Amino acid sequence: MSIRPFRDIKRKKTKKIKVGKVEIGGDAKISVQSMTNTLTTDITSTIKQINQLDEVGADIVRVSCPDRESSLALKKIKQSTKIPIVADIHFHYKRAIEAATSGADCLRINPGNIGSKERIQEVLKAAKDYNCSIRIGVNSGSLEKKILEKYKEPCPEALVESALENIKILEDNNFFNFKISVKSSDIFLAVKAYRGLSNVCDYPLHLGITEAGSLIPGSVKSSLGIGMLLMEGIGDTIRVSLSDDPLKEVKVGYEILKSLNLRHRGVNIISCPSCARQGFPVIETVKILEKELAHIKDPITLSIIGCVVNGPGEASQTEIGLTGGGKDNHMLYLSGLPHRKLVSKDIVSEVVKLVEERTKKPKKTIKFNDTH
Repeated sequence: MSIRPFRDIKRKKTKKIKVGKVEIGGDAKISVQSMTNTLTTDITSTIKQINQLDEVGADIVRVSCPDRESSLALKKIKQSTKIPIVADIHFHYKRAIEAATSGADCLRINPGNIGSKERIQEVLKAAKDYNCSIRIGVNSGSLEKKILEKYKEPCPEALVESALENIKILEDNNFFNFKISVKSSDIFLAVKAYRGLSNVCDYPLHLGITEAGSLIPGSVKSSLGIGMLLMEGIGDTIRVSLSDDPLKEVKVGYEILKSLNLRHRGVNIISCPSCARQGFPVIETVKILEKELAHIKDPITLSIIGCVVNGPGEASQTEIGLTGGGKDNHMLYLSGLPHRKLVSKDIVSEVVKLVEERTKKPKKTIKFNDTH
């Protein structure tokens, strides 16, 4: 059962590039990214985390390469992972060359920070030779000195000017396989910068609110900033930055896309906040269902509503619906139609069974670690 959105978002058509096997821009789906928080030199732990991110739906994963050992470690990491890898490089051009030769699918750099024209050319040659794309990563916290002196402080115009200067460096060297980000921890600054950049270039844009914070504030800030831009048709790939388990970044990223009908993966649960009218413990039931259905990858929408006020209406718009009734007498709906009555103790097992039947996916549990 497919629910037609009330309004379709018309995305801006940007140039299409590839990060490994993943297309970015043009008519490609909006991809979801994350970044490892392990030591890259701890190859075993890094491989494990990348594969966990792959399993929960990440399309691309970024790995920090602060030293030679880290950039060279990418070769072994790539041998045990399937997902495209972005090497995060800041100032040292040799790290970028090492990462490209070690198999990185993309380099996150600011060409203007790499150094001389000759060094930039060496990096771009390595990127071309090894079919490695580039992300120009402009950040309000690390703007070039001359731009800061001109504008006195980080502002949208400063971020856009930095991006355009870095774009020119690549274009002057006949390199066009790149995407761009203009991130800030300030939502207003980031949104205005992305809008300004979108108005003056057609390269694919990587969206993010950098250093957004812990799970709840970071999710709210990212949803507001990224969501506003996506609603305007701006953005080709996203990364939610959280001081938390990277797996949760991917989960929040998909929730943003699902909320805007831009991309669907896994179970979407529509549920009420619960009140004195509830016929079963809604909050506890939803928490259990989220855990039990975390392995589902195919998109499917459920409504779990505690009473008959909104329950039947929500159930008419979802594949599987549950409406709470009195005296432990609840109604289960399939494709909007009443199916059969359920008692509270059977809700979880029956809903999980129906979801698995409709998605035909065997269960594989993914644990979200809250202790990072």
